[in-house]
This record gives sequence, C-alpha cells and structure tokens, in this order.
Amino acid sequence: MEIKILELTENKAKFILSDVTPAFANALRRIAISEVPSMAIDDVFVYENTSVLTDEMIAHRLGLIPLKTDLDSYVLPEKCSCKSEMGCNRCRVIGSLNVEAEDGRKTVYSGDLKFEDPEVKPVTDKIPIVKLEAGQRLKLEVHAKLGTGKQHAKWQPVSTCAYKYMPTIEVNKRVCDGCGRCVEACPKKVLNVEKEKVVVVDLLSCTLCMECVKVCPKEPPAIKVKGDDKTFIFTVESTGCLPVKRILVEAAKILKDKGEELSRQIKELG
Repeated sequence: MEIKILELTENKAKFILSDVTPAFANALRRIAISEVPSMAIDDVFVYENTSVLTDEMIAHRLGLIPLKTDLDSYVLPEKCSCKSEMGCNRCRVIGSLNVEAEDGRKTVYSGDLKFEDPEVKPVTDKIPIVKLEAGQRLKLEVHAKLGTGKQHAKWQPVSTCAYKYMPTIEVNKRVCDGCGRCVEACPKKVLNVEKEKVVVVDLLSCTLCMECVKVCPKEPPAIKVKGDDKTFIFTVESTGCLPVKRILVEAAKILKDKGEELSRQIKELG
C-alpha cells in the first residue's frame, strides 16, 4: 500500500491511496464516517423557554452543533466504568446557556454555550440557534457525550469523506486528428489541444463522466478513459470537531483492530 498526500490542512485532506482493493478503501471511508468518535450534545434540560421555537426544536439544533473533541480525556459512555445513565466527568461534559433579550430582538448563537471544560466548545461561535424578541428568555443545561456516526449523524466527525478511482486516459495519437471536440465536451477541462494533438493537462480532475469518449467522431473512439480499481483519490473534510489527520489515524486503528479481532476468532474456530 502506498499513500501520496496531495493536500493536508487542519480540516481537509486529499491523498492518493494505491495498491489496495475497493473493499479496503470503502472500509476506511465507512469507518471514518460512522465509527470514529466525536463529541455532541445528547441531553438537553430546558428550564425556561419563552421563544417561538419548541423545546424539541431547540434541542435538535443544539445537537447538530459540532463541538471540539478531546478523545484523550473522555471515553464512550458504554465503555465508562461509572455505568451511570447520566454519566460522569469521564464520559460527559456539562454546559449551560442563559440568554435574555432585554431591550430588543436578540439572536442566540452557539458562542453563548458555556461548558465546564474549556477544551470542549463549539467549532464556531457564529451558529444561530434561535431569535428572541424583547422580554423572551432561554435558559437550559446540556450534556455532551462521545458517540459515533452509526448511532446518529450528529456524531459524524466528517462533512465529506469520499473517494474515486484514479482515472487513466489514453489518446491514440495515430487516430486522433486534434479536432478538439473532446476538449470542448470535458466539463472539468482535463484535456487540451497542443500541436494539433489532444493531451491530458489535469488528470486528477477527471470524474470519469466519459463525455470525451461519447463525442469523439472516430470509430472506435481515439480516446479511452477508465478507472484504476487499485488506486483511489480520497477527499476528507472534518466538521472541525477533530483535525482531519486524527480522524484518519483513528479510522486506521479501528480498521486494524477489526482485522485482528477477526483473525483471533478464526483461529479459535480452527
């Protein structure tokens, strides 16, 4: 297996994964989406709500606010030794929100949420929750916990996690007359005409749409496009709850553990 990093920032990664099967690539993708833990608000206790939104609607909005996650300080509730339904300091963090519109209309933002652990906070302070008119008030307490995407989408640590086959494009220069129809048809500007011949100028942008092949006037077409089923271009974007690098590392660990557990059970059966 080989990995070539094309782009890596705090919240986005793009890389080429080579010499693996589609099953392996898809397993890594699915684990990153549904099994890497992240923090989200799970319990909401409303003490006062005179806004136009119901308690349930506000709770739903709060649950979807991505929170900065510290995987080293907290554990999943089902793995915590406290075995308490309400949790403890190892498996949940308490936050509060207390806002009143005194003189005029006021928008309540995610930044108004205050948690007892300063390391746990909304990814951004600018997510609107509700608008309050003069005299209206919202007072509540929240409990945030670790969870996984297979339990609920609010625990998915990624906003995008996808891959595509590495495209391969072959132009038969003996047949191609450089008419340029394929260049005009390509929506991603992958091709260009140079010295009366079609050349590939941006291979990674190819989406395998096959438009270039469809418009080629030659029979058979002078251009061939296909995907390499052993090489994949991955794009991963974090919601901001975890650095994208940490998400990928945790996904790889989980996949490794699953493989080792399967191997152990097979040996026991043998």
